[in-house]
Amino acid sequence: MAACLMGLSLTSCDDFLEYNPTAVIGEEEAFEHPEEMVTAAYAMLGDCWYTYPFNLFPYGDVTSDDCLKGGWGTGDTNYHHLEIWSSLSSRNPDHMDELWYRLYCAISRCNRALVSLQQHGEAELGADVAEQREAEVRFLRAHFYYKLITLWYRVPWVDEVVYANNTVEQTSNTQFTHEELMNMIIDDFKQAFDILPNVQEDGGRVNRIAAAAYLAKCYLDLAWGDGYEATTGVGHINQQYMQQVLNYTNVVANSQYGYLEDFGDIFLPENKNSKESVFAVQTSQYTEDNTSYGRANWSIMLNGCWGIWSCGWDVHKPSQNLVNAFKTQNGLPMFDDFNDDIDYPINGQPTDQKWDPRLFHTVGMPTFPYKYEEEYTLTLLNSRTPNVYGYYSSMKEVPQRSKGETYNGQWQAFATADYVFRYSDVMLMRAEAMIETGDLAGARTIINDIRRRAGNSIAKHISYAADQCEIAEYPQSPYFDNKDNARQCLRWERRLEMAMENGRYFDLRRWGIASETLTAFFASEQKDVYYCTDKNGMPLEHATLDQDGNAVPQTYAGYYSDAYYTTDKNEYFPIPYNQMFYIPGLYTQNRNYE
Repeated sequence: MAACLMGLSLTSCDDFLEYNPTAVIGEEEAFEHPEEMVTAAYAMLGDCWYTYPFNLFPYGDVTSDDCLKGGWGTGDTNYHHLEIWSSLSSRNPDHMDELWYRLYCAISRCNRALVSLQQHGEAELGADVAEQREAEVRFLRAHFYYKLITLWYRVPWVDEVVYANNTVEQTSNTQFTHEELMNMIIDDFKQAFDILPNVQEDGGRVNRIAAAAYLAKCYLDLAWGDGYEATTGVGHINQQYMQQVLNYTNVVANSQYGYLEDFGDIFLPENKNSKESVFAVQTSQYTEDNTSYGRANWSIMLNGCWGIWSCGWDVHKPSQNLVNAFKTQNGLPMFDDFNDDIDYPINGQPTDQKWDPRLFHTVGMPTFPYKYEEEYTLTLLNSRTPNVYGYYSSMKEVPQRSKGETYNGQWQAFATADYVFRYSDVMLMRAEAMIETGDLAGARTIINDIRRRAGNSIAKHISYAADQCEIAEYPQSPYFDNKDNARQCLRWERRLEMAMENGRYFDLRRWGIASETLTAFFASEQKDVYYCTDKNGMPLEHATLDQDGNAVPQTYAGYYSDAYYTTDKNEYFPIPYNQMFYIPGLYTQNRNYE
């Protein structure tokens, strides 16, 4: 090395040092192009990977009673710590550090775009366009900060002023309280709401209605408390915040958005910008944008079904508890005894047990067509490790197999929508606020509208399951006679409608019921069994047989015997170890984590 350095010092040293690199733009020059800087901020929306998924599916689903991690075993992807909680620490999963870093990279782009707009926006774009672009960027920054605060409670607030003053490394995560941070996020969304149009000429740009949905979400979180169970729940509801939820969801309810007629259509790529999509991260196939791999949803690259997709890695698998939750009796949920017995439908063999139709749009199950295509019917071979994670697969986030797939080497990519807000999500937030402010009739109307849509979502895609489906609308009594009953209906409806869409744990935390729900889930789920027979007791295709020719039941999920959830700690995730020691002493760790 010394000889090489000496050689460099004696030959062409001046030429090497004075070389101007190509394909690089300096910061000052970049700031002279505010429109391009805004585009660079937008580009961060989908600039994620399965180890730093901006849709937060490991943190919102794998942590909950809806979902098992999946993959080849508990050591795959390092997300196992999230599904059992007991081993969660600042070092595990190490992917948390990547996610923290990438979210702050996104915020950095937003801050740079704001500086560029402030310095050159009016001159380059005109006052009106510059004002609108600033509102868009503030929306984007708030979007990324909302994810940070959702995971880590209190985070350093780095805005364009901190960036311009070069004080990032002096900014602590204790400078502002959780509520103060949430209100700063709200301020950014309010600026977007006040300035942006209802409809953008460029469909991928954020608009006023999306800002209204996000404002409703922020106020709904605040209305229940701070997320820690001791200070969250029914006894801590802030009625003023609940009223804000009603105000902003009313804007969405009276906008261009609405319910797509068939529930199954929502999750097909060709419908990803339908009227159901209030705000979604845009994706594309390589055939659409003339690139090598498209602008794919790389967050879910591992989530394809094993043996259906060429590179399906079988991650993000529905739980038996979730499947059981879709049971109906006389068309209504079985609130009290849904999880007493393990059950699942078998294609072509209806029984007295009926199911909410949304099960067949959400969960891939042996004997049923995968994503409605009979040529890709699931068997017991379509699970990578059934002795660990069972036989169910997730369907919402992937396209139909016949529509093809995009690759990057051994990896898989899908151009499905990454929804941030669906219309029914926003309407369920509205129903939740209605219940807490006393409008039980209004909440019942919304919930029944959603159930009616589910009931009308059979013939087009899942006609093969028609004789297994039964769903009814709620009568007023006893379901909406009081707040307690209405809450139960709302929470159940939210679980079924939004299942496997990355937010179940955050709902449980908001309501202050994460510990009781997860404790019950850990106790029951570790006893999972799939019996590998049809309803006539005959072994399913590819079942393992004993010496008498009988199907051997497959047990799984036994690792939940090691799981437990600790209140006043696990409500939020630990600040990643690398961040804690980036500048020792700058950040304070969340409660009861080391």
